[in-house]
Amino acid sequence: MRNIGWYFDFVSPYSYIAFKRLHELPRDVEVELKPVLFAALLNHFGQKGPAELSTKRRFAYRWCTWWAQSLGIPFRFPASHPFNPLHHLRLAIAADATPRNVGRIFDALWTTGAEPSDPTAFAALAKDLGVDQTRLGAPEVKDALRRNTEDAIARGVFGVPTYEVEGELFWGADSIGFLNAFLADPAVLNNEEMRRADGLPVGAARKA
Repeated sequence: MRNIGWYFDFVSPYSYIAFKRLHELPRDVEVELKPVLFAALLNHFGQKGPAELSTKRRFAYRWCTWWAQSLGIPFRFPASHPFNPLHHLRLAIAADATPRNVGRIFDALWTTGAEPSDPTAFAALAKDLGVDQTRLGAPEVKDALRRNTEDAIARGVFGVPTYEVEGELFWGADSIGFLNAFLADPAVLNNEEMRRADGLPVGAARKA
């Protein structure tokens, strides 16, 4: 059994789409779902999120809406976006981040058009998952999310969703084909042109 770490954040529509595509992975792999705080990744690597640039935000929202429809995935943007996903991430951890429970959280956020910060809806979701909301402030829950995020950064994870297998990273909901090719034959990353691409020198760089 080969193990894949899957790093995600509920704020990301790409994470939602990728979650719905996990069934496309080979059956002989085991996927560990790892909630992380996307904002912390952005801060660490000095990046802006796709929703922080107005024209990119508009395109990303259109693209995700069209792409999900083309894949036959139920999809509707929440009432406001981006939103603070911290409570939902902690809820996933408190619910043991099982595929069923993570899926229920994703569906609540990405198929209903509801407001993510609505406390009544969140309370109902937590109850549905059998989680007492007081657990979300427990040190072990907070620490687990922090460890997941720190582990992601240590492994070089710069965005979500990201698959990690055997030290290799595959970023984005559209990288699943590339990942499957690697799982079928690791030599896809071990050839002359890939090694050349890995070692290309930087020809020009923007000033910090």
